[in-house]
Amino acid sequence: MELIGQGLNNLGAGAAIGFAATGGAIGIGLATMGALQAMGRNPEMLDDLRTYMILGIALAEGIAIFGLVISLVLLFLRPGMTL
Repeated sequence: MELIGQGLNNLGAGAAIGFAATGGAIGIGLATMGALQAMGRNPEMLDDLRTYMILGIALAEGIAIFGLVISLVLLFLRPGMTL
């Protein structure tokens, strides 16, 4: 029975990082797409658009890092332990 619990724990950890990385990648792609389209329409705003694009990418990457932390907690923190 403990093997099933460990397997489900590992499955949850994999799902956490998988969904977080997928969401982060989609967010980065959308931020880059929007910034490149805006740069194509208005090249004079290049510096401002680059700043906002990097900010959006950093926020989207933060979600993936949060998912990594959650998956590591699921893998290495055993039931009954506290942070």
